[in-house]
This record gives sequence, structure tokens and C-alpha cells, in this order.
Amino acid sequence: MNLTTANKKENHCLGKVYLVGAGPGDPGLMTLKGKTLLECADAVIYDALVSPQILAMINPQAERIDAGKRMGRHSLLQEETTQLLIEKAQDNAIVVRLKGGDPFIFGRGGEEMEELVKAGVAVEVVPGITSGIAAPAYAGIPLTHRLYSSSVTFVTGHEMAGKYRPEVNWSAIAHGSETIVIYMGIHNLTYIIDQLTAAGLSADTPIALVRWGTRPEQEELIGSLSTIGEKMKAAEFAAPAIAVIGNVVKLHAVLSECG
Repeated sequence: MNLTTANKKENHCLGKVYLVGAGPGDPGLMTLKGKTLLECADAVIYDALVSPQILAMINPQAERIDAGKRMGRHSLLQEETTQLLIEKAQDNAIVVRLKGGDPFIFGRGGEEMEELVKAGVAVEVVPGITSGIAAPAYAGIPLTHRLYSSSVTFVTGHEMAGKYRPEVNWSAIAHGSETIVIYMGIHNLTYIIDQLTAAGLSADTPIALVRWGTRPEQEELIGSLSTIGEKMKAAEFAAPAIAVIGNVVKLHAVLSECG
């Protein structure tokens, strides 16, 4: 049954779907509402980056479905995931769609909610702490500061995610705010830096990369737009990581020692 067929059916859903943000990894950052829903869920469909400690909160009797890997594929197609949510809502009272970070911050939560509403499925969003805020905080980098930054831009760096999304206007981003936070941009970081500097952002602008933010294995790499590429190669720095660009990165040297 495809989504079109589901939309035409009468709504006989027993349950409700909750789009729950799991936060960036530290189980202490999971919201009380999200934890309660996991503890009483009948079915949980979760993403690959949700931490084991948060998965341990799930009701032992609940059906668990890993949407990050299935039948040898890297992930379910978006339509497949949404269809699965619709099907599980037919037979279960509480269905949790568990997403890393926040469902509405580069988590496709809006897309899933749209389709669920079209299919007549009751749905509710439970926000989570997004990694773009939490990872810099754990690294001692405040995204705003009266002396350095009064504005922040959050942007996806995953340009190859699909042709459904318009290309990021990096020239506008370069001049849009004092702090830039880039999600999923490690693989394209050289291209992104080239675009930002071509638009006039100084090559001396500080940048921080925060990998596995808020988890015990968190690590940071600090440099400038002109040096970070070589530092990444030397450190064999890889995803998943958040990039923070702007003068607030200078505070890392002071504030990261206070944890």
C-alpha cells in the first residue's frame, strides 16, 4: 500500500504518532516527555544516530524498528518510513518516531508530519535539543555573546542529500550573521569554505568542528577557514560533526576548561 492509497482509506487508526527529538546523544538531555513516551510506547521507529543510552529507555515490550538500516540498505526511503508509521498507527496506541536532535531541525519531521496528517493519522511533535546548540555548548562555545555575536544561522551542509532541496546560497550565508552553524557539512567542508571565502568571509575566521557532540567520545578540532582542511587530514577527522564558524569560537580556549 502506497501513500496515495493510504490517503484514500477511511481513518481507522487506533493510535497516535509522536515525533520525538532524542537530542544529540547525552541521555541527560532527553526531555521528560520524550522519556515518558519511550517508556510506554508500543512501537518505536528510530534513527541510526540515536545513542544506545536513549534506546535503553524504550519499553522492553515495544516493537523496535531501526530506520537507519534495513535489508542491506543504508536507510529507508523517506516514503517508506512514513508509510511504516501509518501502518503501525493502525494497530498500536503509541507509536514513537525517535529522531536524533530535534525533529524540525534538518530532521525531516515536517515532511513526515505532513504525510501523516494527509493520511488522517493523529500526530504530535515533542521537540528535542538540537546538536547545533548542544555540541558547541559542550565544547565551551556560546553561539551568541554580547562582544562577538548577536545572530546565528543554522544551515545544512549536505548538498548532495537530494535534488528536492534548493542549493544553499553560501554568499548570503556568509553575510547573514556573525555565527554560522553547519550541520552534515564535513564531507563538503572544502567546498563550503571556498564558497564562504569567495563571498568575502575572511580566511582567518575561526572555525570549530565538534564530533559526537555531548557524548563521552566528543572531540573538537579548532582552526581557521584557511587551516582547518589540513588539520582535518592530519587528525583524520570524520563525521558526524557540527561546524561552528565565527568569532565565538575564540571562547573555546577559555570556556572549554571549565567543564
